[in-house]
Amino acid sequence: MKIAILVNPLIPVPPEQYGGIERIVYLLIKELQRNGHEVILYAHKNSQAGCKLIAYQESVNYGAKDFIKINALTAKIAFQDFDVLHTFGRMNNIALMMWSKIPKVVSYQLPPTISQVKKATKIAFKNTLYFTACSNFIARQINKFANVTTIYNGVNINEYQFNATVSADAPLVFLGRIQEEKGTSIAIQVARTTGRKLIIAGNIPAEETHKQYFSTKVKPFIDDVQISYIGPVNNFQKNELLGNSYALLMPVTWDEPFGIVMAEALACGTPVIGFNRGAIPEVVINGLNGFVCNTLTEMIAAVGHIPEVSRLTCRGTAEDRFNAVVLGKQYENLYRKAINRR
Repeated sequence: MKIAILVNPLIPVPPEQYGGIERIVYLLIKELQRNGHEVILYAHKNSQAGCKLIAYQESVNYGAKDFIKINALTAKIAFQDFDVLHTFGRMNNIALMMWSKIPKVVSYQLPPTISQVKKATKIAFKNTLYFTACSNFIARQINKFANVTTIYNGVNINEYQFNATVSADAPLVFLGRIQEEKGTSIAIQVARTTGRKLIIAGNIPAEETHKQYFSTKVKPFIDDVQISYIGPVNNFQKNELLGNSYALLMPVTWDEPFGIVMAEALACGTPVIGFNRGAIPEVVINGLNGFVCNTLTEMIAAVGHIPEVSRLTCRGTAEDRFNAVVLGKQYENLYRKAINRR
């Protein structure tokens, strides 16, 4: 198959540090290539995905000029013998392609804009538009208005070293953007109450509200003895950090669409403790690979039950459910289904 893949041109594919969608796109490209398919990527100019790249840009404040310029580019896909068009980016950027007979797959990694789903479903050429969601939580928001397939995000299992045991005093870890809805300060409360060390890793977003959150809710508790902040981490550092952790904390206060860091932790054999929000209860199976909690009190108690969780089982759930090989095969099957229905 000849496949066009689009992603918003904000972060290169693959990303060096933060960039969950771009990381998934890179994994998918590698799997498709491994299975003999030709992939052309439309993305940030610095992308290095190992396939043909067509670079494009959009303004910080996306507007009419961006819409016209980008659609002038993507409309050419209709005349270039592609079998499938797959976008992880703005649906506006393939607006003109809706009337094309080429199968189109639109993947949601964030909550969908339902008005756009309805509009696209209405104008798209019959039997050419397919939606995917990174979790059932996201899929449920779409399936009232259009058919949608849940395809969980994944990781390259071979890039994550399984650690069967960690020391009894291994630290808890928080890995993600340092902002209120990610629950960094809640992770600190869990560590302080349980008496365990906590390593915080991740970037502080540039917006003033996030800087203020860090300076008032996080920084005052950093003592580099019990609570440490190490900043953003690269893939090698992430592997080391997660693999040597007692558990990953996911104390999110918003509905997390998936949370790739959970799959990364499980691939290292590290259990996950998270709040019952968004897709977390789809990834974390209570008592099997971690614990799903409804309150801070439950999360604190769950830390004491981590020795009951098998790290080998954690790795197994990552291999079976959140593996790049599985992800690639599911998308490939969807492409073939879409092509056969033309």
